[in-house]
Amino acid sequence: MQALRRLVILCRGDSERIAPWLDEREPRWLLTCVLTIAAGCALYGGVVGLWRAPLQAVYTAVKMPLLIFLTCGGNALLNGLLAQVLGSGLSFRQTSLAILMSFTILALVLAALSPVALFICLNTPTPDSVARDTGHNLTLLFTVIFIAYAGVVANRRLLRLLERCCETPGAARRVFWSWLAGNLFLGAQLSMVLRPFFGMPDMAVHFLSDDPMRGNFYEAVFHALRHLLN
Repeated sequence: MQALRRLVILCRGDSERIAPWLDEREPRWLLTCVLTIAAGCALYGGVVGLWRAPLQAVYTAVKMPLLIFLTCGGNALLNGLLAQVLGSGLSFRQTSLAILMSFTILALVLAALSPVALFICLNTPTPDSVARDTGHNLTLLFTVIFIAYAGVVANRRLLRLLERCCETPGAARRVFWSWLAGNLFLGAQLSMVLRPFFGMPDMAVHFLSDDPMRGNFYEAVFHALRHLLN
C-alpha cells in the first residue's frame, strides 16, 4: 500500500513530498519504480505489437521496457556529470533516481493510454489488407504521439522536482533541458536499433531487424508522415 501511495504522489507531481525520497537509501522504492516501468511499458508495448500479430505483441512487450532501461542506464553517467557541471548540487545516485521516477510516470501514462492504443490498432487497416501501409504509418505516428505526450507529462513533474532540489531555478532548468536532450536523442536512436516494435506488413514477425544499425528515427517518422500526407 505504501508503494501505491507513493505512485499516486509521484503522478500528482507533489515535489515537496517527493524531494526527500532522493535522499533515501531504501531499495524498495527503487524496486517499485523498476517494476512499474516494466509492467506499464510491457502493457503498452503488447497492445502496439498486437497490430501485426500476437507474437509481435510478445516481442514488443519485452522491448518497450528494455528501451527505457537502456536509455536510463546509457545516459546515467552523462546525466550525473551534467548535473554536477551545471550546478544542481545533486549526486549521481540522486540524478539517477530522479530520472528513473520520471520514467515511472511515463510508464503509468502509457499504461493508461493502452485502451486508446488498442482501439486504434483494432480500427486501422490490418497487415493483410490493401491499405496495410497506411495502417502501419498510422500506428507509427500514434505511437510517437502517445509516447511524446507521456514524456511531456513525466518531464513536467521532473522539472518541478528539480526546481525544488537544485540550488537555483536557473540550475534546475539547465539540468532539465540537458537531460531531456540527451534522453530524447539516445532513446529515439535506440528505438531504431530495437525495431520493429509493431512489425512490418510485408515482413515476417521477428524480434530484431536484419540490419538494426541502418537508418535513424527522425528519417522514419518523416517518411511515415510524408506517405500519409500524399
